[in-house]
Parts: sequence; structure tokens; C-alpha cells
Amino acid sequence: MNQTETPHSKKGILGLTEYYAEKIKFKHQSSVSGICDDAAAIAENDRYRLFSNILFLEGINFDLTYSPFKHLGYKAVVAAISDILAMNGTPEQLSIVLGISKKIMTEYIEELMEGALSACSKYEIDMIDFSAVPSLTGLTISVSTIGVVEKSIYVTRKNGKPTDLICVSGDLGSALMGLYLLVREKRVLTGNKVVEPDFGINNDYVIERQLKPEAKKYVINFLKEMGLVPTSMISVKNGLAAALWDICRASGTGCRIYEKKIPLHQNTLKVAHELNYNPLIAALNGGEDYELLFTLSLSEHEKIISQLPENINIIGFLTEPEKSCRMITGNDEEFDIKEIRL
Repeated sequence: MNQTETPHSKKGILGLTEYYAEKIKFKHQSSVSGICDDAAAIAENDRYRLFSNILFLEGINFDLTYSPFKHLGYKAVVAAISDILAMNGTPEQLSIVLGISKKIMTEYIEELMEGALSACSKYEIDMIDFSAVPSLTGLTISVSTIGVVEKSIYVTRKNGKPTDLICVSGDLGSALMGLYLLVREKRVLTGNKVVEPDFGINNDYVIERQLKPEAKKYVINFLKEMGLVPTSMISVKNGLAAALWDICRASGTGCRIYEKKIPLHQNTLKVAHELNYNPLIAALNGGEDYELLFTLSLSEHEKIISQLPENINIIGFLTEPEKSCRMITGNDEEFDIKEIRL
């Protein structure tokens, strides 16, 4: 490397994204949004056509030692359509491109695609294209998704306002605890072909959350049934802290969340205790939960408070930007929410 070259780590993944978001200028009126949102939007009469892409890389996003091919195909589809849901949209079509090395047998590809097609069937999505190319670096999975949303209910990360309620679906940190169990057993069994993996008693929940997550389509259905349009929304892929920072940065706000309100599953707490890991850190800085974080106007509080499903929780509110992003503990102390990125 010569002295004029700069490692991408100097900017970070987020920094690179923001850098090109500033450089790219749309030339067509139909181009509505793209970089720095979960999906791109293109105007189409009274609605927007949504586009998203995800890339799963072996060794980075998954490990074939403990990731069944069928679950991997299912998970890739869920990850892709979660970006469409985060725009309050409905995913309709997708295409898959595989990069395949020589070690990937035909039977493995069949299992992977069986999982992908199973997810498409469950979430009523048409797989409109599939192709494969050779790879020298293992397995690569690229999924491009197309969806649609009416203009009147289109949501980005950008329109949150101070006093808006912060809501999140499901529970957080469970996928990370599942990953840590899988990694632990991989280490234990390295070089040992006799011993079976021991994931502990009743830990299926966190394992499944890591290997075979589900898309949170029920959130979009709930919002439509209640006639609610979030002021902002994002898919929680890299932990609660990163999602909050993305919302606040895009909307020009700060936030306050309550430690006691962060939803943690009992199995997540159990596994965190077994692994001597702080479950709150798992929720804030873990990844791959694929929950939906969204904000609602405070004026909607009375409307939703008695109708809110058990799997959607209000965890805080947006503030003025100068108040930054902070968490209020059970002892009423405030701490900065640290943004951890690659």
C-alpha cells in the first residue's frame, strides 16, 4: 500500500455509505430514495416500487459448519424481505444469485433453494429469477427483492420528530445468543468426531432465532389494521443501538430509551447467564434479530395503548438532537448509547 492509499476501515462501512450518499445525485424524478434507507424507492403512479439487495458471504455472514443449507436459504430470503417491510411495504418478487465454489455439492444447492422457496411460499413471494456463477472463495448468496407500497403509507428513516414514541417488535439479542452457543460448540467439537454438540436444555429458541429467523410481517398488518403510519422505521439487523442511531441521524433527533422496556426473551436471559454475557449488550449490539423498530406520533398513544399486541413494545421516545441517544437505567441513571459498527 502506498502512502496515498486509505484503508476502508478509516471510514468504516457506515462512513462509506454516507460518503457515496452525498456524492450520488438523482437525474430522474422517479428516483425517490435509495442509499441510507433499507430499500430504494421509485415512483410508480400512486405508489412506490421498492428494491433491496442483501449479500451473504461465507465466513462473514454464515459458517457452514453449523448452518444447515435449508435454513441458510430460508434466512437469506427473510433478511431480504425485512428491508421491504421496513419501508412499510409488501414484498412481491425476488431473485437469487449464488456464487458457488467446487466444494458445494449439487445436493447442498438443492437444500439451500428448498429453504429459499419455503420462505417464498410462506410470505407469498414470487421467485422470478435464479442464477449461479463460479466462486473461488466459498459460497455467496445475493438476494434482490422487489416490493410495493402506497405513497400515503410510505415510510423511511427520515421523518421522526421529538416526542415520537419508539416501538420495537418481538425481542432482541436472542440471535446473538444463539450464535454464541453455535460458536461454543464448534470450538468444543473441533477435531472431535465422536461427541455430539450440547446446546444445553431448552435452548432451541435462540438457536432457531439465529439459524432460521422469521420476517415481521405481522407488524405491517397491525399498522394497516389500526390505520397507523409510522413517522420512521428500520429493520434491526445490527443491534438496537445501531438502529436507533440510524433513525436519529436520518431524522435529526436524539432519543431516550428505558432499560426496563427493552424486550428480552426468557431463553435469551438463560443463555446469557450460562455464557456469562450481559443480555442487555446482546440486545444493543447484537445482530440478525430482523425485528422492526419504528416511531409513532405521541398523539397516537391513546389509540394504540389498549390495542398494542404483546409482541410490540414501546421502549422510549425521540428527543431534540442536542440530547443525543441515551438509555435510562432501572436506577434512573442515563448512559450514552454507543454505536458499534464494522
